[in-house]
Amino acid sequence: MSDLRAPPTASSVRVLDPQTLRLVLVGALSLVAWLALAAWSVSPYARYLEHGGWAGDGPFGALCRSIPQGALIVPALVYAFAWLLMITAMMLPTTLPLLGIFGRVVSARPDAGALVGRVVAGYAIAWLGFGLLAHGVDSVLHAGAAHVGWLVGRGWVVGAIVLAGAGAFQFSALKYRCLERCRTPFAFINQRWHGLAPRGEALRIGFEHGVFCVGCCWALMAVMFVVGMGSLGWMLVLAAAMAAEKNLRWGRRLRTPLGLGLIAWAGILVAANV
Repeated sequence: MSDLRAPPTASSVRVLDPQTLRLVLVGALSLVAWLALAAWSVSPYARYLEHGGWAGDGPFGALCRSIPQGALIVPALVYAFAWLLMITAMMLPTTLPLLGIFGRVVSARPDAGALVGRVVAGYAIAWLGFGLLAHGVDSVLHAGAAHVGWLVGRGWVVGAIVLAGAGAFQFSALKYRCLERCRTPFAFINQRWHGLAPRGEALRIGFEHGVFCVGCCWALMAVMFVVGMGSLGWMLVLAAAMAAEKNLRWGRRLRTPLGLGLIAWAGILVAANV
């Protein structure tokens, strides 16, 4: 007699619960961002990811020339989009513990998914604000360096300063005050979630968590300005380091090797160019 098996019934099919599904969607969003950055970095428009070639041919170059103040507006908008992709790829996965706990806290609410989305939005707003500020500082430095004869052709000096500064920040008290807030997501949510104004509280939780995340990770993110915004390899390395610092028990042990490694890298850069 042939072995006939009944088809699976609805009750036997395993369906992801809403909380797990939300976390899977966050992970999928991060993966899409990685793929988009990878495609951009090997496309004919990769120079825009590195914030170069604005006056040349191509859609963004044409926009720069066709609209008033295009040389300022278009690079800023493209940079903001690229930065959001980077944050989604590198930093959003580090919030999974926070999103998981918050999702369980609001799981009984009919608007639980929308509230988790507001936490993500608040987090993105905080990092986008930092990214635009960093872009402004970077633009001012490049404009200033162009008028300093000694710095022309010596971009490695700024790179060495950024690397040494990032290494020194690894040993600062501010970094670890911010990092401690990121490492205790339950306490972070418990202090801020009351359910009285759920939409505002969810946005605030995401934004303030993003501010503390910027506080502990901004120096490592600044290293991307040295290695290149389109360097996926370095993005993976830095993302893994920041995720480990924030979420793993032994993450604090990275303080010394990361700090000394960055300072040594700055020293090697100086020695190679002096």
